[in-house]
Amino acid sequence: MSQQIDILSLITARLPSLRAAERKVAGLIFDDIDFVAEASIGQIAARAGVSDATVTRFARAVACRNVRDLKTRLTRALAAGRRFIQEANEEDGLGVIYDSATQTLALNRTLMEQADVEGAVEMLDGARQILVFGAGGGSTVMAQELQFRLVRLGYAISAYPQALLPRMVAATLEPEDVVVALSASGYTPEINDAAELAREYGARVIAITAVGSPLAGIADLALPLASRETDFIYFPSSSRYAMMAAVDMLALGLALRHRSRTRDKLRRLKITLDAHRGGDNRQPLGD
Repeated sequence: MSQQIDILSLITARLPSLRAAERKVAGLIFDDIDFVAEASIGQIAARAGVSDATVTRFARAVACRNVRDLKTRLTRALAAGRRFIQEANEEDGLGVIYDSATQTLALNRTLMEQADVEGAVEMLDGARQILVFGAGGGSTVMAQELQFRLVRLGYAISAYPQALLPRMVAATLEPEDVVVALSASGYTPEINDAAELAREYGARVIAITAVGSPLAGIADLALPLASRETDFIYFPSSSRYAMMAAVDMLALGLALRHRSRTRDKLRRLKITLDAHRGGDNRQPLGD
């Protein structure tokens, strides 16, 4: 069994097949994982009201080599964050969504006002081609969003949101090319490696990523992101709002650099959409 398998999920899945005494050990883990991760076999057995042999059998029943292996994997589960183990307080779903978006945008506005957004816009405007790298949920969507925003302004841009493609594409780049690397954390190996490879081939790299992250250190120019993740894990990461705002700033900056060309292209796009779908002239340039 791979050590990457979440031990708590595995215990939950195997719970029905465990003996009654072994289920007592499982119950103790869910009640007080910190205690089990640190206690000796004897202490665990005494607290659960079972024998030492039962604790050992339980460890093997949940695909651990021994009790020490079980404790190591429980410690790994704790390292992921207690908020993924214990239930958080209920929050107003609708309210927390709007409050989080507002707070995140306000926090990142301050950061962006100090960042070299104009430098990033100039770098993109002079590129032979723009390539956007992103992996995972939020960055994948935002990579495609940046592509959609700039392609209608007439820029040669492609999004590569898969793990292997950014690395492959990075190896083909030239000094006239610009990469926009997206990562809310700045620690994703695939994106960091691709960004570093792109720079080795002379391409310039703009990163939209966390302040002080490894990716920010690789990039020629970094636009900073900050998010305040809460213990309410059911709410999607608020960093998405900050990343989208950064994408909007770049798109707006490029549009304003060539107002006449932008106006012509957007008008052509609007005429094409209106002819296709109908409706009034205040519908969005998209859907």
